[in-house]
This record gives sequence, structure tokens and C-alpha cells, in this order.
Amino acid sequence: MVERKSADDKLALDVLIAGAGYVGLAAAVSIKQARPSMSVAIVDAAPEGVWQRDTRASAIAAAACRMLRQLGCWDEILPEAQPITDMVITDSRIADPVRPVYLTFDGEVAPGEPFAHMVENKVLNGALRRRAHELGIDLIEGMAVQAFETGLASVAVHLADGTSLDARLLVAADGVKSRLRDMAGIKTVRWEYGQSGIVCTVAHERPHNGRAEEHFLPAGPFAILPLKGNRSSIVWSERTEDADRLVASDELVFESELEQRFGLQLGELRVEGKPRAWPLGLTLARDFVAPRFALAGDAAHGIHPIAGQGLNLGFKDVAALAETVVEADRLGQDIGALDVLQRYQAWRRFDTVQMGVTTDVLTRLFSNDFGPVRALRDFGLGLVDRMPAMKSFFIRQASGLSGDMPRLLRGEAL
Repeated sequence: MVERKSADDKLALDVLIAGAGYVGLAAAVSIKQARPSMSVAIVDAAPEGVWQRDTRASAIAAAACRMLRQLGCWDEILPEAQPITDMVITDSRIADPVRPVYLTFDGEVAPGEPFAHMVENKVLNGALRRRAHELGIDLIEGMAVQAFETGLASVAVHLADGTSLDARLLVAADGVKSRLRDMAGIKTVRWEYGQSGIVCTVAHERPHNGRAEEHFLPAGPFAILPLKGNRSSIVWSERTEDADRLVASDELVFESELEQRFGLQLGELRVEGKPRAWPLGLTLARDFVAPRFALAGDAAHGIHPIAGQGLNLGFKDVAALAETVVEADRLGQDIGALDVLQRYQAWRRFDTVQMGVTTDVLTRLFSNDFGPVRALRDFGLGLVDRMPAMKSFFIRQASGLSGDMPRLLRGEAL
């Protein structure tokens, strides 16, 4: 275990990661597995065990599944993972009696390899925690980073209880409202969409057969994502004032509104747990790195869930950062030096900005009811549906199997 010491007697680490979500855990596991000699620790502000109450689920793209397999986590996750076998996209209004399907996707990028799996966050987090424990990665829970100072050879990290740690590299994976990003003086580009994302899990009578559906409605996209068993995860974008009203309403009102959007194709619906809503916006950090400091995951970028790529962008950060750090250490270079960290930034910045712009355009294009725009987007969806090569391109983009891929996303060891 990490023995925290006073400010006058700091423990020296190679890498300290702030944030024990899937990005922080995966970064720690990736580095420690490749370089067992490196000392890696995680500090997390959330109380111990809070991750077990996370009712959300995430779409894990094929590339991220390959990474998790390489990290020794996928065998534990797979029994609880639901492959997405196909996907349909519609564009309509809530009151329309028929929702025409404009675009469909088959679910495989290779024989036997779905382009994505749906996994509950607590399952993913639990598997990564087990692997971190096996590798001897120390986890300090319920403890926030109060401040840090960057020196020539290390960064001194001060925790809320007054103890301190020294590290060659500090990684901030503490979410879209990252306090460490602010402490580092890194500015962001940010704007709100006036929407909130309602998230809940729904049980239904009939099987979904692995089908994912995304309905583009005037207030925003409504996604039905298959989970293990006769259950689905709902990601429902709604105007913020309406979303707040819906999650505060009683079960009967909420389920009635949900049923209007979900439809009756899977029979009677029952909401599991309490729905929650999060404001939706776009956040892009102007820099991903500073001396002895790197951002990863939502701390570097927060995007609209319209394309379901938030988690997968975070895993791309993990794979690129781990490869950069591990290679630098093998070459005897300083893993916290700015010139080393800028390799990571150069690797990830363009892809992140591109995805941010793409989701922003899609959000603005599909979250309105303006007649000419509806006609144009429906024509575009129908055109893509008739072009197999274009559909194959989009599937590979969604699966993460395109571009300059780090080794872990190709399923290769570092």
C-alpha cells in the first residue's frame, strides 16, 4: 500500500493518477502491466464504494474491447457484456404513427467481432479494479488533491488530509469539471446545448436481440441500447427544463413519457432505479499537457453522447498516453518532460477536435424540427444507407479501428 508521508518526507512515485473511473484505472493498469518496475498509484476524491452504485452503461467499441482483453480484463467483463448485433436510425416526431428507418448498420467489423458491446459501468470499473489490485497498483479513495507544485524533476501533490506525494508524472482523469485542469491553468473551449441527457435502465417483456436504436426527435436523440437480458439502457436528450421536470416527476408520468418515445415493440416497460439527468455540452481543453502533467478522458474533452464515443475517446487517450510513457521509460527518457508529453498531445489532439466538431454538427443538425433541414438530413441518411462502402467506413470509425491506432487498441502488448 502507498504510505503517505508528511510534506517534509514525500513518497516518490513514477506516475500518480487522479481519478478512479475507467480512464484512470485503465491508464494505471496499462502502464504498470507494461512496466512492472514503475511505481503507479491512483488517488480518487469519490468515497469508497460509490462506483458500485453507478447505474449507467457504456458502449465499448471493438478497439477498446481488444485493449481490455490485452489488459487481462475482458474475460471477466464478457459474460456481462451485450454485443450490439445491428443498429437502426430513425428521424420523426413523437406523435408520428410510423417511424421510418433511414439507416441501418450490421453489427460486425470482422466475423465474430461486433463493432461494440454494451457494458454496465460498475462491471467495467470492477474488472479494472481487480486487475489494478493484481498488479499492485495502490488506490487511495475518498481523498481529493488539494494542490500541486511542479518542480524540475518531480511534481509535489498535496492531498486534502495534509499529506503529500511526489511523482515524475501527474495524470488528471478527474472528469469534465476537472479541478486539476484548473489548477494547472489549462483553459477550455466550452459551450452548452441547452439539453440534458436523461439516463436510465429499462426492463421489457420481449428480447431486443442485440439491436440498438437511435431515434432523432425534435428535442434531441433518444437512444435504446441493449443490455444483457431483457433490459436496455436509455440515453435520452431533452431540453434541460423538460429533462429536470421529467426526472423530478412521479414514476407514472415518467414511464408514460418514456413509452411515447420507446414504443411498444418490446412490450411492457419498467424503469429500474431512479432516472438521472446531466447537462450536455462540448468541452475541449486547449492543451492536453503541461510539464509533468497530462489530461486524459473527460478532463481533456467532454462531448455530446449523440455518437456514443465518450468512453472510447477516453480509452484512446489511455492507449496513446501509456504507449508514450512506456516507450520513453524504456529509452531512459524523463516521462514527465514536456517534449515527451507533447508526443501524446500531438497524437490525440486532432482526433479529439475532429470528434468534438463532428458531434457538435450532428447535435445541431438533428436536434431541431426545421422542415428543410429535416428533408436534407433524411436524404443524407438514406443516401448513406444505399452505399455499402460508406456504411463500412462509418462502422470502422465507430468501432475505433481506423486512423493511427496505438498498439493496445490493436490488441497488441506494449
